[in-house]
Amino acid sequence: MPTSTNPATGEQIATYDEHTAAQVTDFVEQAHAQHRSWRRTSFDERAAVLRATADALDARADDLAGLMAAEMGKPLAAGRSEVEKCAWACRYYADHGAEHLADIPLDADRQRSYIHHDPLGVVLAVMPWNFPLWQVFRFAAPAIMAGNAGLLKHASNVTGCALAIEDLFREGGAPEGLFRTLVIPSRHVEAVLEHPLVRAATLTGSVPAGSAVAETAGRLLKKTVLELGGSDPYVVLADADIEAAAKTCATSRLINSGQSCIAAKRFIVVDEVHDAFVDAFVAEMAAAVMGDPTDEDSTIGPQAQESLRDELHDQVRRTVDAGAELVLGGEVPDRDGAWYPATVLTGVTTDMAAGAEETFGPVAAVLRARDEAHAIELANDTSFGLGAAVFTADLERGERIAAEELAAGCCFVNDFVASDPRLPFGGIKDSGYGRELSHLGIREFVNQKTVVVGPKQ
Repeated sequence: MPTSTNPATGEQIATYDEHTAAQVTDFVEQAHAQHRSWRRTSFDERAAVLRATADALDARADDLAGLMAAEMGKPLAAGRSEVEKCAWACRYYADHGAEHLADIPLDADRQRSYIHHDPLGVVLAVMPWNFPLWQVFRFAAPAIMAGNAGLLKHASNVTGCALAIEDLFREGGAPEGLFRTLVIPSRHVEAVLEHPLVRAATLTGSVPAGSAVAETAGRLLKKTVLELGGSDPYVVLADADIEAAAKTCATSRLINSGQSCIAAKRFIVVDEVHDAFVDAFVAEMAAAVMGDPTDEDSTIGPQAQESLRDELHDQVRRTVDAGAELVLGGEVPDRDGAWYPATVLTGVTTDMAAGAEETFGPVAAVLRARDEAHAIELANDTSFGLGAAVFTADLERGERIAAEELAAGCCFVNDFVASDPRLPFGGIKDSGYGRELSHLGIREFVNQKTVVVGPKQ
C-alpha cells in the first residue's frame, strides 16, 4: 500500500489503495479509446485544454506547493516555482504545438511530398519524486498536445501529487481517462508496458530503472525516451569571475536540496584559481539555510527519504576514507527527519565515490585540474552525460568548449544547467537517450510519416 511520509518529521501523511490489475486494464483501454477521439480534435481544441490546465495550476499553486513540501520536503518557494514552470510548459505547447507538428515539405521530385506527424497512442510515463509535478508535465503537455493519451506511474511517496495531476487535467477539460494516474508498485510496470494498447514509454529515474524499462520495451519494439542520472561537471577556468562562478555553482548544487539530475555535482577547477574558488564556494554553500520546508526562509529542506539520506552520507564517508578532505558539513544532524547539510569535499578524484557516482543531495565534490585540457578530460571521465557547464571570461572559448569538448546533452556557459520548455533536454551515455521539451520533445511520441503524392506531372 503506497504511503506518503513527511521527510521533515518522519510522520505518516496518508496511505492509498493500489489499483487492481483489472482496474489498470480498464484504464489502458479507456485511454486508448479516448486517444482515438482525441487525435481527431484540432490543435486549437487541445490548446484550450492545456491553457485551462495551466490556469488550474496557477489557481492551486499554494496548495500544490504545500503538498510537495509535505510529501517530499520541497521548500515552499521552490514548490511554487515548480508549479509556475508546469503552467509555462502547458502554455508553451498550447502556443507552439501546432507549429512544431506542422507538415514538413520535402523536395523529392513528386507532386507533393512531406513529413506528417501522427500521435502514437497511449504513452506510459514512469516518473520520480524529486520534481513531482514538473517531471510529469514536461512529458504530458507535449504528448497530449500531439494527440496522445497518458498513463502515469509515479513514485509511491508522492502519490498525492500524482492524483492531483490527474485532477488538474480533468479540471482543464481533458476527456475522462485521457490522462490517468496508476497507483501501482514498480514491479507492475512491466505488465502495463506489455499491454498491446500501450505504444510507448518515457522514464525519468535511475539507470537500473531505465535499463529495465528499455529492456522490456526493446523486446516489444516500443518507443522509449529515458532521462536518467547525472554527475554534471562544472569547469572553472583561470579567467573566470570566481565570485560569480562560486555563487552560480552553489545555486546549482543546492537546487531542490541537491536532489536534481541536472544539479552541478563535480566542480573541476584549474590549479591557478582552485583555492580562491574553494574559499568563495564554501562561503556560498555555508550560507544556505537548512530548515522546515514550510518556512519561507528555508533554502534546503530534508532529503526525500531517510534511506536516501543514509546512502548519500555513505558516499561522503567513502570519499573521505579514500583521501578527500571534508571542508563543510558531512554530518547527519541529531534530529528527526531525513536531514543532511550542505557539504563540500575537496581533493576528490574520479575514482572516489563522490567523483564517480551520482550524489543525489547537497554534496559538492571539488576536483583540481592542471589546465583546461585536463579539466575537460576530468569532466568527461564519467559514465553520465546529462549536463555540463564551463566558466570563463572568454565567451568564444567557453562556447567552443561547450559545443565541441564537453560530452553531455545540455552544455551551458557561465550559467547553471536548467530545463526550459523552449530548449531540448536530455542526455547521452548512462544519462539516457531521446529528448524532452522544445520541438524535439513533442516529436518523440509521434509517427513521423512520409507522405508522397505523385508521380510528378
